Amino acid sequence: MGEAERGESAPRVHIPFFCANGHITRPSFAMEAAIPDHWDCPRCGLPAGQNSEAPPAAPRTEPYKTHLAYVRERRSDADGEAILEEALAKLRERRGGA
Repeated sequence: MGEAERGESAPRVHIPFFCANGHITRPSFAMEAAIPDHWDCPRCGLPAGQNSEAPPAAPRTEPYKTHLAYVRERRSDADGEAILEEALAKLRERRGGA
């Protein structure tokens, strides 16, 4: 499908975006299109902005947490001991009160 079948393309403008790693990306936009504030860098994936002096900072990623880490956030050590004792008591009762 050539340009003759699709019609003429809209006038374009190339806008530079700069990421924190120093990469420059120049995507093209139609002249009438709204230009976004941020663009994902295709080389490193960091957000890129139009200000070369102050590119957007990399997003802060939370480290992987285990199930135990989440439980420790919600419960104190005393709560954990009480829950453990309750579970052990139920287990002992089912096994014959050993």
